[in-house]
This record gives sequence, C-alpha cells and structure tokens, in this order.
Amino acid sequence: MSGLLLRQLGPRFFSTMQLGPVVSEASKFSRPLGMEWARIPMLEARKFSNLASTAGNEEKKAEQPPTAADGKIGGGGGDERAIVSYWGVAPPQFTKEDGSPWRWNCFRPWESYKPDLSIDVKKHHEPTNFMDKFAFWTVQALKYPTYMFFQRRHMCHAMLLETVAAVPGMVGGMLLHCKSLRRFEHSGGWIKALLEEAENERMHLMTFIEIAKPQWYERALVFAVQGVFFNAYFVAYLASPKLAHRIVGYLEEEAVNSYTEFLKDLEKGDFENVPAPAIAIDYWRLPPESTLKDVVTVIRADEAHHRDLNHFASDIQCQGHELREYAAPIGYH
Repeated sequence: MSGLLLRQLGPRFFSTMQLGPVVSEASKFSRPLGMEWARIPMLEARKFSNLASTAGNEEKKAEQPPTAADGKIGGGGGDERAIVSYWGVAPPQFTKEDGSPWRWNCFRPWESYKPDLSIDVKKHHEPTNFMDKFAFWTVQALKYPTYMFFQRRHMCHAMLLETVAAVPGMVGGMLLHCKSLRRFEHSGGWIKALLEEAENERMHLMTFIEIAKPQWYERALVFAVQGVFFNAYFVAYLASPKLAHRIVGYLEEEAVNSYTEFLKDLEKGDFENVPAPAIAIDYWRLPPESTLKDVVTVIRADEAHHRDLNHFASDIQCQGHELREYAAPIGYH
C-alpha cells in the first residue's frame, strides 16, 4: 500500500516539500547529508498510508450488515437500538414457545410456571407453645389496623400486603447467605428457596400495579410500613430464625384468607372482574381469556405454598435441627 501511494504521488509530492537542514554542525560530517532529508518524505508517506488504510477499513465496515454489537436489535425497524457497551454484554433476546418475542425484562420464560391449585387453602397451624402463640397474636395485632384502613378495597390491600410479604424471603435469604460464608458451609438450598419466595411475592405486586395505581398516601404508607417491618424482621431473624419463620407462616395464612375474601366479592360482582393483565398470563401460563378472578386464585395458591414452606422451616428448627440438614423445596409453587 505504501509503495502504491508513493508511485501515485510521484515527484510532485517531494517537490512540494520544504527540505531544510535537520542535522547539527557536528553530525553533518559523520553521516551523509541526504540521509536525514530522505527520512522526511518516507515518514510523511507512512502517515498517508495509515490514513488510507483506516479509510479502507471504514468502507469495509460500512458494507457489512449491522449486528447486535453495532447496536441494532430485533427486526422491527432501524430506530430500535440497544445500549452498546465496551464490555460486550449484548441484550438477551428470548421467545415464547410459539416463537413470538418475549416482552418482559423482569422475568425469563423459564421462570414462568403453572401453579398448583390443588393445595389446601384452609390449612392452619394450631399454636401450642409460647413461641407459636406469640407469633400468632403478633400477626393478629398487625392484621386489624390494616383491615380497618382498607376495609373492602381489596386491590389497595393486596398491594400493601405484597410489599410486606416480599420482605421476609429477601431478609432470610440474605442472612443465610452471610451465615454460609462465615461458617464455610452449604445452606441446603434454603438461600435460593427464600429468594424465590421474595421474587414470587414481588411478581404479585408487579401484576397488581398493571390493574390499579396506588395513591400518594398509599405509597407513603407502604414506605413507612416496609421500613419498619424490614428492620423488625431483620432483628427477629437474627434473634430467633424459627420465630421469624413462624411469624411469616401465620402472615401467609392471613394472606390466604384475604384473597379468599377478594374472590368472594369478585364472584358476587362487588368488584369488577376485569381481564387478566398480560404479565399475569405469561408468568402463570394462564389462558388468554383469563380474568382477575383467575389471577387472584393463582396468587392465593402461591401464598398457601409460602405458608407451608415457612411453617416447615420453623418446624425443622423447633426440633433442634438446622435448615441445611434438610433439602429446601426449591421451586415450590
């Protein structure tokens, strides 16, 4: 490439250059005078060669079709662009089983599931000892103020309930994670099981906000209740994990009862049975014609599974064992 440029430029290129003396008086006698002068046109020619090579690469790049690394995503038009990063992390693209594009970033296709609706929603753990009674009456004391505040406003009640119910799994999983690191031991899968519970509760909330938007005072209430409950549950889990799991077990029992009342009002027509949001249809793999009643039914089943999981965790520790000694029911929905 350099030789081709030199032949094209020819003597006209060298004649236009101003060649001046570039050597000192002491060195002009020790080397040929034309040596330093000859270097100047060669350096300039190399610069032109590099520029031409860069221009050629740009032309080749422009001829190539756009890829994901260039920021083009999907096939829905040239305006859609992904964030291009130096680190080479390309946005993942998923499809449903029927080949249609997956529209949700908050969960992946393999995280959706068909809920088990055969679970007994009337099961109750009878409090027998002091710890159980303390946990039971603690939940009862927290239940009545919320019932008085929301009354039959089921949607607002459900959103507050989910913002609280998603906390215990995250706190428990975090503390078990730290315990596993400190003791250099496995967790028996309980870290993942509790984090799955927290994520499942959060998806309940993401579903409800597609149907109704909370008011500013409800958001303020959630902010205050979540802050108090997070710290209280954190301290309770540090002090007695079996008590903390028992409290959550009774809290989930009340959640099941609350959604049962919600279903009764839907069946009576006191609450509009609107079509199910798209996120619920994809997350629980519901039929396209599903309604809010179907969504509440599967959420109630989820809460019943969380009830059983936390009562089971408390029973393990009440019998003098550690959670890691028993395999966690991962994916228990």
